[in-house]
Parts: sequence; C-alpha cells; structure tokens
Amino acid sequence: MASSRGYSSHSYAPSAPELPPQSYGQQQQQDNYSYNHHGGSRPSHSYYGQHQQQPSYGQASFPAGTHPEVIRAFEMVDRDRSGFIDENELQRALSSGYQRFNIRTIRLLMFLFKNPHDSLKIGPREFAALWSCLGQWRAIFERFDRDKSGKIDLMELRDALYSLGYAIPPSVLQVLISKYDNGSGRKVELNFDSFVECGMIVKGLTEKFKEKDPRYTGSATLTYDSFMSIVIPFLVSYD
Repeated sequence: MASSRGYSSHSYAPSAPELPPQSYGQQQQQDNYSYNHHGGSRPSHSYYGQHQQQPSYGQASFPAGTHPEVIRAFEMVDRDRSGFIDENELQRALSSGYQRFNIRTIRLLMFLFKNPHDSLKIGPREFAALWSCLGQWRAIFERFDRDKSGKIDLMELRDALYSLGYAIPPSVLQVLISKYDNGSGRKVELNFDSFVECGMIVKGLTEKFKEKDPRYTGSATLTYDSFMSIVIPFLVSYD
C-alpha cells in the first residue's frame, strides 16, 4: 500500500504541469529565473504568457502569446515546412534553447506531448507546451542546484520532488537515480535532461495512479492489465 504522503491533493508548483497538457493557451505562472547556462541566454518562460497575435504556421498554429524564440526554434528544424517535427528534429530544436538532450529523454517527451494524430511527431501547439514545461522544470532545477554545479545529486533530487508534493521513499529514489550510475564509483548526479526525465516519470506515474485513487487515499486496486498499461509506456517510450 502506498502512503498517502506520496502525493498530495493540493495544487502543484508550476514546474509540475499536468500530463498531458490540458490547455496549451493557458497563461503560465511567472517567475524570476532566466536561462543563462549551457551557452547563451534564454528567455524566461514568463514571457510566454503574454498575449499577442501569432500567424498560422504549417497545418496548425502556435498558441497566442508564444514567444518568438520558440517559433524560431521550431521553424529552424522543420525544413520541409510540414508543420510537424520528429524526435531528431526536436532534439536539435531543444539544443538551440537548452543543453543537448539525450535521445532517451527526447523520446519520453515525444510520448508525453505527442500529437493526437501522429504519435511520432509533434506540431506547434505541442512544441510550445513542451518548451514551456521545460522552462518550468528549469526553474525548479536551478532552485535546488544549490551549489550551482549544473547537476542535481540524490538529496537535491529528493528535495525538488518533495517541493512538488512527491514524498518519494528513499529506496525508490535510489532506484530512480541508480539508472544514471556509470559504474565509475563516483557520486551519481543528474544533469538537466536526466532531471527532467526523472521528474516526468514520477509526475506521469503519479498522475496515472491518482486516476485509480480519486479519493486520494494513497492506495488503489489495479488489475494486472491496468498496471502494465500504466507502467510499460514509461519504460518503452524512451528505450
């Protein structure tokens, strides 16, 4: 039985957006973080809530208020002007605004923000939501990277997840971070894309569990099929 402290019914911090996104045009909560790591300045995601007219692009359009840099990042990699990008193009697009993402993390992001009509590609609306989501995760990463090393250790990861309402048991936390152990014997630390991957897995699985526990009791009864259908997508989507 899971403890009811594993998640809470109160609203989450802005760095833990709903999965999948419920409203791509929704104004995001502002914060004071900017993105100045990994070569170059990046706009604060607080800009993305500004409302201005945006032109249509390809077969779909960006939400009103999408920051021009987000649009430019998408257009830069959508060379066939189809209005959709695949995982390799997404990896290049995110590298223009963040650090270079591992393809494993990219595939998880593609799974969580997939286009309803084509699970192998995402369009402007999904890309804008994904970019905003990463901005929110970046803010929480920088807040808990207390030594400003550009990496998150086990205790910092624990505190970051707890701030979002996830009281992860130490044994589970150890399993989560152990997948990033390279066998060198050195302390395991996560860079930003690995942190995003961990956060998305915890967030996504918790949301799925909460669907089975609508009264927030901390326990739920699942059939074997239901359990497998919840867990497997988070395992195979980014292998």
